[in-house]
Amino acid sequence: MCFSLFSLGFCTNLFLSQTPVHILAKTNNKTEILCELKKEQTGVYWYRWSQDRQNFEFLVFSNPLGKVVYGANINQDKFSVHEQRSRAFCSLHISHLHASDNGIYYCSVFESSRLLVGSGVRLSVVDVLPLPPKTTRAPLSKKPVRCVTKSEDASKKDACSPLVWVPLAASVLILLLSLVPTTYRLHRLRRRLWLRVH
Repeated sequence: MCFSLFSLGFCTNLFLSQTPVHILAKTNNKTEILCELKKEQTGVYWYRWSQDRQNFEFLVFSNPLGKVVYGANINQDKFSVHEQRSRAFCSLHISHLHASDNGIYYCSVFESSRLLVGSGVRLSVVDVLPLPPKTTRAPLSKKPVRCVTKSEDASKKDACSPLVWVPLAASVLILLLSLVPTTYRLHRLRRRLWLRVH
């Protein structure tokens, strides 16, 4: 299934795949536009649609035998085609980039008397590339730390010191021993009262 492109009878199809969708390149640098061929082809055509000039321009044609044909007024030092038949890839290399190279680049093939065109890759040439966005990391959550003062620390040490708990234990022991005679006296007194009653 295909549709008319720019009213020139060109058709997009599923036999060609172009990546990436958009290329942002710096002036005077070079770039590469890939075209994946879904089936064996006898030759690949490259075209450029210029939004500024509002025209569809033929750039270059290449076939597996190494034949290369350039369009009218096309600088051969600027455009070159490389093919990888083992992986069914064809790429258009563009060097010495300038603002005049801006546009959408299409690879195309002849299929059943029709010129089938890929999805297109938009090329934007700029003098300065934008900086990548900074990745902000969320601050690490810190658990609240309780500060222990020297006085609290000293009191904890004093509470566990033998100088504190040994006398304390001795006092408790003496208190228990002193309760024994008192308990015995209470028992005797209770027995006397019981005998008097009965």
